Order: sequence, then C-alpha cells, then structure tokens
Amino acid sequence: MFKKLDKESQLNLGSLEKFVNKKRLKLIKKLLKQKRIEIYQKSFNTTLTNGMRYPQVKAGEGIDADDVNKEIENEVKKQVYAEFSQNAFEKITESIAPNISGMEHIKKAAALQLFSKQPIHILLLGDPGTGKTDILRSAAELSPASSFGLGSGTSGAGLIVTVKGDEVIKGLLPKADQGLCAIDELNLMKKEDYAGLYNAMEKGFVTYDKAGKHFKFDARVKMLATANPKGDKFDGQNIGELKKEIPFDSALLSRFHLVFMIRKPDLEQFKEIAKSIISNEDNDVKKENINFIKGYIEHIQGQEDIDFPKEYQQQIIDFIEDIKKNEGNYLIDITPRFVVGVMRLCKALTRAEGRYEVEEEDIRKVKGIVRKSLKIS
Repeated sequence: MFKKLDKESQLNLGSLEKFVNKKRLKLIKKLLKQKRIEIYQKSFNTTLTNGMRYPQVKAGEGIDADDVNKEIENEVKKQVYAEFSQNAFEKITESIAPNISGMEHIKKAAALQLFSKQPIHILLLGDPGTGKTDILRSAAELSPASSFGLGSGTSGAGLIVTVKGDEVIKGLLPKADQGLCAIDELNLMKKEDYAGLYNAMEKGFVTYDKAGKHFKFDARVKMLATANPKGDKFDGQNIGELKKEIPFDSALLSRFHLVFMIRKPDLEQFKEIAKSIISNEDNDVKKENINFIKGYIEHIQGQEDIDFPKEYQQQIIDFIEDIKKNEGNYLIDITPRFVVGVMRLCKALTRAEGRYEVEEEDIRKVKGIVRKSLKIS
C-alpha cells in the first residue's frame, strides 16, 4: 500500500538526488512510500572539517541498501576530502604528537613522509626524553599501513619474518609495505641485522631462507627511526666532536634522506614547553580524527603522479649547491640521495594538498624544513 510522503521524508528523498541516478531514485521513492525503507541523515565523523550531513538508507527485511549507501558515502568523502585538502598539511602536522611542544619542523617532515608515494627515510637523532618516540608512535598511528618496533628487541628474523613452527609470518618491514615502518632506538639494533634494513630502504623487498625454502616479501617502506647518540647524550661542542658521537657508520646514516639532531631544551625552552602543556592538557588526537586522516591519506595516494615543472627544478639545484658549500658544518654528507629526498618532499606537499603540480610555495616550505634538519642546535 502506498502512502503519501511526509515533509521530512520528502526532504530526505530530495537530499538523495545529487548522489544517485534517476532510476535508483525512483525505486527508493517507491520503497519509501511502501514503508519498506527509511532515509536518515548521517554526519561525517570528524572534527577536522566543517562536517557534512548526508542521506543513508535504512533497509527493511529483504532489501539490501549496502551498495547505495556505499556509493553515497564515497561521493561525500570526495567532497569532504576536497575541502580538507586546503588545510591538510597544517591539520595533519598538528595531529602528530600534539602533546609534544615545539619540534614543528620535525612534525612537518613526518607529515610529508606520510604522503610520499616514494620512500622518504627520516632519522631523529638526539638526547633521550625529548619526545622522539611520541612523534614516531603518532606518525605510525596516522599511517594507513604501518609497523612499530624497538631496535633493541628486533632481530634480523623479526625484521623480516616471525617464525612459529612451520608458519612464516611477515615481520616488521614487510608488514609496513607501502607504509611507514617506525623503529625506536635504532642504535640498539645489532649490526648483523642491518642487511634486511638496507634491502627494504633501498630495494623495497626482503628475503628469508629456512629449511631449503626461499621467501621474498615486498617491503616498500618509508623508514622513520629514532636513535640516541653514543653515551646517550650529545656532549660535543663542535661538529667534529658531535660526529664522533653518532652511533652509526656512514653506510647506515647515508641511507636517510633527512637527519634531525635533537638536544634537550635549555631552561628557557623548558619553561615555554611547560606553559604549553599546562594551557592545553587535553591534546590527544581523537580516534575519529585518526581514522579520517588515514582515509584521506589512502584517498590522496590513489591519485595520479605529481608533475615537477622544469622551471622550478633549477631552484632545487641552486638550493643544493648553496647547502653543499657548507657541507662541513653538517652532521651528514650532502649526497645524491639527499637531493632525491628534497624532490620527494616537494611532491609530497603537493599531493597532501590534493594538487598535481609542484608550485613555488611548496619548494619554499620544503627548503625551510630541510634547513632545519641540517641545523646543529
């Protein structure tokens, strides 16, 4: 039996028009009049955007509304993501370890790392108790694919696989394939276990041999790691002394595109940090916002590749040349891998904001982050 639609039902039906085709809309109207379905309004679950209410179909017995609801949600997501893209870089930077005051340049680098389709490897090298681990955990939590492990508790086998009886389970590196692999206190990992790390960082796969069987797993990871200096604290007063306190040889250090040196804050800096904490105690990232960011990253990663206009490439060359002149003042060498990292960071910023071509402003922002990474504080 058909019944005339009440005003609310008419409004809800009208809200479906921009999401479904005429044929489907006609069927929905018929089912609605028969009282076999209901239409209700749902809100997008995040505080990171202005929000959007959109219609969903509540199906009665014998009716499947999953396809139409999914179609509507996908279309709404595109609209919400398009709005969010205008401030995505800033919003996601703010969502990385908001409990840690300062270190904005590191949070920006970690945010860009999440958006890069190609590997960008970042090392946070510094004194304990400075919040390095918080940044690591937070970034891994925001990445759609990620793994987190401790250098002290990660053996060569654990990096590549975990073996339980006859079962071979993917380890830390392949588990983070096409995502973020976060390793805390990398300096505590045994040198004999570096081989798997090198393979993943450079070649994008790892291998494991057991009982005559050969295993190969994709491990196209972006590495975000922390490490403490030798003796647990930087004591050096000049670049020569500081380099001697680095816990790695150049073979491992050179595989990172960016290396940030972090030292404990002095008294004045600590007072500012304390003020920030006291004035903003409730600064945890809400679960719904984490899920939204993950969804946004997945969405944006599915878009086409980024174009780097030739007229801007010369700016990168000039920038690298200027930095190279002062190479002796940095903890790391300025290598071709460093240049690759700068290019990828520019593309990542473009992608984060839903654009397809690198702009001059992207280069300016990335240059600022890179210079901060080279600074010896």
